[in-house]
Amino acid sequence: MAFSNTQPPYLSPMIPFSGTIQGGLQDGLQITVNGTVLYSSGTRFTVNFQVGPSDNDIAFHFNPRFEESGYVVCNTKQKGCWGPEERKMQMPFQMGNPFEIIFLVQSSDFKPPGFWQASSAPITQTVIHTVQSTPGQMFPNPIISPMTYPNPTYPMPFFTSIPGGLYPSKSIIVSGTVLPSAQRFHINLCSGSDIAFHLNPRFDENVVVRNTKINSFWGSEERSMPRKMPFIRGQSFSVWIMCEGHCLKVAVDGQHLLEYYHRLKNLPAINNLEVAGDIQLTHVQA
Repeated sequence: MAFSNTQPPYLSPMIPFSGTIQGGLQDGLQITVNGTVLYSSGTRFTVNFQVGPSDNDIAFHFNPRFEESGYVVCNTKQKGCWGPEERKMQMPFQMGNPFEIIFLVQSSDFKPPGFWQASSAPITQTVIHTVQSTPGQMFPNPIISPMTYPNPTYPMPFFTSIPGGLYPSKSIIVSGTVLPSAQRFHINLCSGSDIAFHLNPRFDENVVVRNTKINSFWGSEERSMPRKMPFIRGQSFSVWIMCEGHCLKVAVDGQHLLEYYHRLKNLPAINNLEVAGDIQLTHVQA
């Protein structure tokens, strides 16, 4: 498990696992859980954000269930009593496959990129508790630890390396606030002097442009989106970029936005991140 602040990650913990989040949950905190769902007689696993060491008060219960066609249950437990369940009828996990869950804590809710969101309760002390509901184990996926930058003041433009470059399951997170008078900003994933992925929200055109630049020449722009412009002047945002074997998946504020098929195929060589334009950065994980 890896935390986006300065707290050291928990590596290869025994299951069930319980560990303290130093300072409790805070607005903008991002918590990453990596693991692999093993084939066993178990059909569920759980990640709980709970108040104190007992399980009487669970602020957020995240419970993928492989029963029926598969779904995810979200809930809250107060003074030993469960509230009404929220069921997300999507199953992003597969038996035998590694996974990465990124929890984004906001003042009003928890936002995981792409597939769920649920209400949270006030928390003073928080414990992550991961359990297997039936016999079996869950082990972390061995990946290169992400580089995180907890300092809220970032130089702009911002440049950093991506340790190990891109590979399937690798994720990059960029959070910030759009300036009130913003015209444009961009997030670039670079390979040497080439730009493998250019994500370019343009407020003057009300569009998010995607492109690739190879040998100083831009390719064809991609502009279509399944939903309206997700970035708003004067408001905060969180962009989550997940690398898969054939494409990049992009979610904004916990909602899937688009896919971009790789034009540069040498993924490990895509090892630099650039962020520039009319925003103030608050968090980067590369």
